[in-house]
Amino acid sequence: MSVQRQLTNERMSQIVIHNGTVYLAGQVGDDMNAGIEQQTRETLANIERLLDLAGTDKSRLLSVTIYLKDIDAHFEGMNAVWDQWLPKGVAPARATVEAKLCEPQILVELSVVAALP
Repeated sequence: MSVQRQLTNERMSQIVIHNGTVYLAGQVGDDMNAGIEQQTRETLANIERLLDLAGTDKSRLLSVTIYLKDIDAHFEGMNAVWDQWLPKGVAPARATVEAKLCEPQILVELSVVAALP
């Protein structure tokens, strides 16, 4: 079975597809000066765009790992946006952890695994 890589550079691929499964690299928002809600909205929009490029969508999410800079300060705000974004009845397996992220302004990062149709 072949491995397809999209939006690749020397360090990573934004999308990897193998055996009917789509893997997205850790995704963040565009405006690093925004609050948790806006960073979450932008991150989820980036995920939707990449899933579309891969040929799938958010209704086919299998697993999501959410990394928060400060789980006590940001969990509620992130979940408020997440709950509006995710269609009813398709919740993936999900873990949320507090993590030191690669840039101090990043409040949230998501890694996603989804199925192809």
